[in-house]
Amino acid sequence: MAFNGTWKVDRSENYDKFMEKMGVNLVKRKLAAHDNLKLTITQEGNKFTVKESSTFRNIEVVFELGVTFNYNLADGTELSGTWILEGNKLVGKFKRTDNGNELNTVREIIGDELVQTYVYEGVEAKRIFKKD
Repeated sequence: MAFNGTWKVDRSENYDKFMEKMGVNLVKRKLAAHDNLKLTITQEGNKFTVKESSTFRNIEVVFELGVTFNYNLADGTELSGTWILEGNKLVGKFKRTDNGNELNTVREIIGDELVQTYVYEGVEAKRIFKKD
């Protein structure tokens, strides 16, 4: 339940390099750097609802721990994968549907921040959120 709440992006680390590795073009990378992303997370048992609101889109993603689902990134990249809970971390293991490459994500609460770490093809990036 520690993830419950509304989280607004505060800062990013290496996000441009990560997006470049993912194949996101320069214009979209520059826009994404200022997307004002806000996540509203609600956990009920093994079911999570994540409302993503940004400059580009507003979507709601519902998933259950350990159950495979499909998800589209803001640039249109399609993924398939799962989230699991490992201790106090949400660990996401996804594969791109276009090339089969893995995208791994970890969400964890560190202090009063939600830290989301992405790893794709050896490039790691972080987005750090503060409670809104």
